[in-house]
Amino acid sequence: MTEGRGATGASSDGTAAASSPRGGAARVTLRDVSRLAGVSTTTVSHVINNKVGARIGDDARRRVREAVEALGYRPNATAANLVKGQSSFIGLVADSIATTPFAGQIIRGAQDEAWRLGYTLLIANTEDNADAEAEALGMMLAHQVRGILFSTWYHREVTLPAGLSEVDHVLVNCYASDGVRAVVPDEVGGGRAATELLLAQGHRRIAFLNTTTPSPARRGRIAGHREAMAVAGIDVDDELVIDTAPDQEGGFVAGQRLADLGVTGVCCHNDRVAMGVYDALRERGLAVPDDVSVVGFDNQEVIAAHLRPPLSTVALPHYELGVQGVRLLMGVEDFPAVGPLRVACPPIGRSSVARPRVGTA
Repeated sequence: MTEGRGATGASSDGTAAASSPRGGAARVTLRDVSRLAGVSTTTVSHVINNKVGARIGDDARRRVREAVEALGYRPNATAANLVKGQSSFIGLVADSIATTPFAGQIIRGAQDEAWRLGYTLLIANTEDNADAEAEALGMMLAHQVRGILFSTWYHREVTLPAGLSEVDHVLVNCYASDGVRAVVPDEVGGGRAATELLLAQGHRRIAFLNTTTPSPARRGRIAGHREAMAVAGIDVDDELVIDTAPDQEGGFVAGQRLADLGVTGVCCHNDRVAMGVYDALRERGLAVPDDVSVVGFDNQEVIAAHLRPPLSTVALPHYELGVQGVRLLMGVEDFPAVGPLRVACPPIGRSSVARPRVGTA
């Protein structure tokens, strides 16, 4: 388990401790500070914690601060939590979020917002291992965390681990069937935004390449596509809704069919599918966007910004999911009356979308 800021250790006397600045194993305690400053441990504690109403002279305060700096003393955060009756820690338990190319933005968003609110983020990456999950929760409960964000690297339904019920918690990028508070991407809005990128350029015969994997993304994005088409007064041709594997090979296979279907634009389930479509169109002698305009989903920078031409896509709001998770956990913002909080997926316009050729729309 890691922390968003430096960790502290416990002293032998149970009051306060820190690693020695000299790099040894010795721990600096309140008693060490009090001996060097020539005052009581109570006086040291009052100065360090800015105790209101404590009658301590300026000279004593100066000596305590000088002793703290000379010894490299740091208060024990866990001990301080016990004294204050509240924790300065927020926990984040995730599956493989820290090892994915872009979903780690959830951690960054949560950490930035936690710091802004005066909290430290404790992070545990469990690789979806139940034993590691239970151990991580136990460690966080031992640190008396203020609450826990429970997150997954892709949007899905989860079964909550038993220990999570012992503390205030919010689900991030996932949800549970029993109505636990959650913050998730607006998949429907994202599918609508992707289609609107093409509609805005005058496309009418638009294909939609959907994933074969059952998920909120599969259901939500096609629903958003149908909504956008309906608003534009266009009937969705079911022949143009194609299920395919959510990877480059799936995009290549589905992309081979697009020329025969006479489409001028295509919305892809994700950027990897769009990359396969690029390859398939190129093999058929078709150019993006001159012959077929292409829109992806995810805004996976290593793909979307570096395809030629750069891919128009819709971003998954991972950073904002982390921010909102912390804000909702801490009560800075309220949850909606029904269902999870849905965060918008913004469209990112690049060069893969253009107006269709005259007579092809």
